[in-house]
Amino acid sequence: MRGLTIGQLAKSAGINPETVRYYERIGLIAMPRRTEGGHRIYDPEAKRHLAFVRRARDLAFSISEIRALLRLAAAGHSSCVEVRDLAKAHLADLRTKIADLAQLEAILSATIAKCGDRRPDCPVLDMLDQGTA
Repeated sequence: MRGLTIGQLAKSAGINPETVRYYERIGLIAMPRRTEGGHRIYDPEAKRHLAFVRRARDLAFSISEIRALLRLAAAGHSSCVEVRDLAKAHLADLRTKIADLAQLEAILSATIAKCGDRRPDCPVLDMLDQGTA
């Protein structure tokens, strides 16, 4: 049988083989055919499919969003409007997370600025300990 081993496939996508197995288990990529010895053998299309999943993960799409994108990318099911709407919702979520992270950065930065080499107390620890009493 000719094809890619799991190691070759994983390497081509820049991930580890366990991630490939995980994507198989959750249905993001199809189960491959097996050799008589039980080894996975992937066809060339699996490489493209896995690269799609990897790029979507790199863009922080969720597993459910990737499933939807894969469904929309399937031959005959493509709808740019639906893909755009999904991507717009994802972008809005990312922007909210970025704003939240910027706020956290400002709080932590201001707290760290209160630290001094000779202070007996620690503003960072005090901030973390607030509300536990």
